[in-house]
Amino acid sequence: MKRVQSFLKHLNPTDAVIIVFALFLSHLNIIYHDKIGDWLNFVIYNTVVILLITGIVFMTQISNGELWKQLHYWYIAPLIVLAYKELYFMIKPIRGVDYDAALIAIDRFLFGTDPTHFLYSIANPFLTELLQIVYGTFFFLPIILGINLLLKHKESDFHFAVFSIIFGFLLSYIGYILVPAIGPRFTLHNFELNDIEIPGLFLTNYLREFVNAGESIPSGTLNPAEVVQRDVFPSGHTQMTLIVMYLSVKFRTGTRYFFLPVGTLLIFSTVYLRYHYVVDLIGGLFFMVLTLWAGKKLYNHWQKFRGGETFEYTN
Repeated sequence: MKRVQSFLKHLNPTDAVIIVFALFLSHLNIIYHDKIGDWLNFVIYNTVVILLITGIVFMTQISNGELWKQLHYWYIAPLIVLAYKELYFMIKPIRGVDYDAALIAIDRFLFGTDPTHFLYSIANPFLTELLQIVYGTFFFLPIILGINLLLKHKESDFHFAVFSIIFGFLLSYIGYILVPAIGPRFTLHNFELNDIEIPGLFLTNYLREFVNAGESIPSGTLNPAEVVQRDVFPSGHTQMTLIVMYLSVKFRTGTRYFFLPVGTLLIFSTVYLRYHYVVDLIGGLFFMVLTLWAGKKLYNHWQKFRGGETFEYTN
């Protein structure tokens, strides 16, 4: 028992929360093994992830090399993407239902219409091109924030920011499991006509294809609504962008002058480009508040357990 506690104290809060989520996914795979075709492969993969994190933590402890330190900083980036793709093979078999009708009903109750239809009235190729480019910056925003904090030697802020962002992603994944949905580009519009109805200029079609491929519907996919990733509620783009914007302001980084306008446009683009209902954005705001409130408590609790430095905003 003492050896286990000694090992756990070497894990930083981000390591710990990723290991817990990997265990959570493994348990889901085991419980629903009769529905998930590759459940055993996913259990093995999650076990490898846990062992990989353990190895990185161990090597960081015994080595003073910069390589292991940097790997410990950034290993989480590909793991978050891979966890997202693992959910692709789990959500539909486990849930077997989409909640788009409920999300559409909420939007109509709030606005008296479908917001994506309303925004179609102001659509033009210049705006579409701008918003599709901004939408594509999503995964770069947390990385930019992290690099900025490291360059400013704000390691305490960096570690808390990384934990908050990872914790936020994982909470949004739980939201996808609880409320699977495919979004208005399939339910309220003809997905095949998106390029025709809201065309861009030069990059829009290429960027859309990239997004589509990431959601398992590359060009030519038959019945895309059947196979697309269930990742609508909450809007992870809204949740994570708000987290980055908030932290950049709290940490007084120079990047806040970039994040605030770009983040605002990015959140607007999620509805304009027909990826999300407005209620998804409201859900994203709720999950953002939950992430920062619960995340700070969990972060400090784990830091106290391991005898590390707790976090408090200094500005």
